[in-house]
Amino acid sequence: MHAALKYYATQGPLTGAGPHAALFERLPADIPALVKVIQGVMVHIFWAEAYGLQLSDVRKSEVNLRRVDLQLARLLELDPRPLSEARPPERRLVGNCRDFSVMMAAILRHQGVPARARCGFGTYFLPDHFEDHWVCEVWNAEQGRWVLVDAQLDAMMADVLKLDFDPLDTPRDRFIVGGQAWQWCREGKEDPQKFGIFDMHGMAFVAGDLMRDFLAFNKVEILPWDGGWGYITDQGYANIEDGSDYGPMDRLAALTLAGDTAFEEIRALYENDTNFHAPADLFSPQ
Repeated sequence: MHAALKYYATQGPLTGAGPHAALFERLPADIPALVKVIQGVMVHIFWAEAYGLQLSDVRKSEVNLRRVDLQLARLLELDPRPLSEARPPERRLVGNCRDFSVMMAAILRHQGVPARARCGFGTYFLPDHFEDHWVCEVWNAEQGRWVLVDAQLDAMMADVLKLDFDPLDTPRDRFIVGGQAWQWCREGKEDPQKFGIFDMHGMAFVAGDLMRDFLAFNKVEILPWDGGWGYITDQGYANIEDGSDYGPMDRLAALTLAGDTAFEEIRALYENDTNFHAPADLFSPQ
């Protein structure tokens, strides 16, 4: 456990603030206040109209910023003030659930707090549906447990969605991590067609989120549409969709559900198997 906590308390290749690290100084350490800071500098691309925004294609393209240092650079272009000063919606960085979660993990890691993004499915967006989603998992040292924090859910979203839980401690039956979703579908407990977003769903989609969750365990928080290598290729997804190659995902599900008890094995698999290892160009500036 100690090795895992130490690992997640430091930045990964995508979460470092680089020349903008000073922006993370003097930010609040308590989770409720930190979440409000993040909500004050970011706006979710799919909720923009609810904030009165009509996004241009240029603004929408901000969701392609994979690295936190590049996101911070764009934030400063939009508004040069400290992150602790909330921006009006039109001067917030456009992102999605992955970006809220990764930004939170980046700030907490800067503070030396173990944190990691988690990829899976939220049950609270649409009825009888598991929506593709990311949250941030934060180590609560006082309670000795990992806590799921949904940083994008501000008061407006909570009201629209009629939330019946605290998003700062999201129950694990409301946010379903990728490995749990995979096992439920494999065991016939849930219909894989209920998992996804828009017109994308099924076992291949669940496998994609599982792979993204595994990579996030290795501090590689890829964009939702990244792929084209290892098991996340058209052929890899086809093999999963037709049921011919479930083995690798079965292994990932077991490892990620074991969490920190499987930390060394998770790290070794990522480092030693190219099918599970992100290509170097993923970390380059874009």
